[in-house]
Amino acid sequence: MVRPHVNKLLTVGLTTLALSIALTGCKKEEAPQAPPALPVTLLTVQAQDVPVQFEYVGQAAGSREVEVRARVGGILQKRLFTEGRPVKAGDVLFQLDPAPFKAAYDQANAAMAIEQAQLTRTKQDFDRIVPLYNEQAVSRKDYDDAKAAYGAAQASVAASRARLEEARINLGYTRVVAPISGVTSLEAVSEGSLITNTSAEGSLLTKISQLDPLYVNFSISEGDSLKLRQMFQSGQLTLINGNNYVATIRTGDGQIYEHEGIVSFTDNIVDTSSGSVKARAVFPNPVGDIMPGQFVRVILKGAERANVLTVPQKAVLSSQQGNTVWVMDKEGKAQPRQVVLGEESGDRVIVESGLNVGDQVVIDNLMKIRAPGTPIQNAPAKAAAPAPAAPAAEKAPDAEPAAAAQPAAE
Repeated sequence: MVRPHVNKLLTVGLTTLALSIALTGCKKEEAPQAPPALPVTLLTVQAQDVPVQFEYVGQAAGSREVEVRARVGGILQKRLFTEGRPVKAGDVLFQLDPAPFKAAYDQANAAMAIEQAQLTRTKQDFDRIVPLYNEQAVSRKDYDDAKAAYGAAQASVAASRARLEEARINLGYTRVVAPISGVTSLEAVSEGSLITNTSAEGSLLTKISQLDPLYVNFSISEGDSLKLRQMFQSGQLTLINGNNYVATIRTGDGQIYEHEGIVSFTDNIVDTSSGSVKARAVFPNPVGDIMPGQFVRVILKGAERANVLTVPQKAVLSSQQGNTVWVMDKEGKAQPRQVVLGEESGDRVIVESGLNVGDQVVIDNLMKIRAPGTPIQNAPAKAAAPAPAAPAAEKAPDAEPAAAAQPAAE
């Protein structure tokens, strides 16, 4: 016979076991909890007018670049300028040996005097024969001979005068002067050299570049040029002030040149050798900060895109497949969106296609989004709390006893 207290213990044990099994089953049937939403900063896309700029590689050149050449031949006696220094128009740069040309001038001058004397004599003869011919005291032949001699003497004087002028000009060419104001280059011929004048161009002696104003030549690709024309014609792109760009220069060290310029020339044909359109900007260069031949970046400002969508550049992920941004869908999950980008404007970039007005774009924590469908929530980054004030210098020694009081690590 089973005792009553034994039956009671058995009943309690079975009940406990049943409850344990039931609770274990309930735990297994509970659904897994969803991961917490990733805090991100969202930007609502809006249409707006955006100033844009275009940047090209350019090369500086003098607004006037002249080759100084000898107009006559001879021995180069002296260089009268400092290479690489400014000169003014009319300054004497070189002196050629003038002796042969001075002799030629003197000879032409003497010949002129002879012809002038001959003219005087024939004029006197003609003046004497005219009244005699009127009185029929001389024949018609004598009159015609005197008149012809007088006319020939006049022509001889004119020819002598021209030869004298030519000799004077050649003598003046022995002093080679600067045709423009600017900066000289190296001399091409040394002092004492024989200058030959076998060609119509003459011998090159040096070059002069006018640096103020300064030209910067650059090229626009055929595709960009076509796109810009189409955008201007459709009204998508306009110039804010007037009908010209404002040009600036960025030098090789990243500095922005202090003077602004304008675009003074754009070619009307495509260069077949490069597939681009040549253009030129002109800048003030009063102290010669930019030198001819220097490579710079030309930045064209003053244009505006009307009613376009933009996103911060940091929101765009670039890969071999293209450009992508993360947007939040209606369920609060991140979804990738392929976009086509346009011009940059400051820290933003124009989105030509791929986004719509009202889309919410993720602009931070991009690398934490592991896959499409990741839950996200808008939680703009808060400003960092101010760092605690550093202890005063005079209280620093107090920290040493406190630190010494700490027990050493075991």
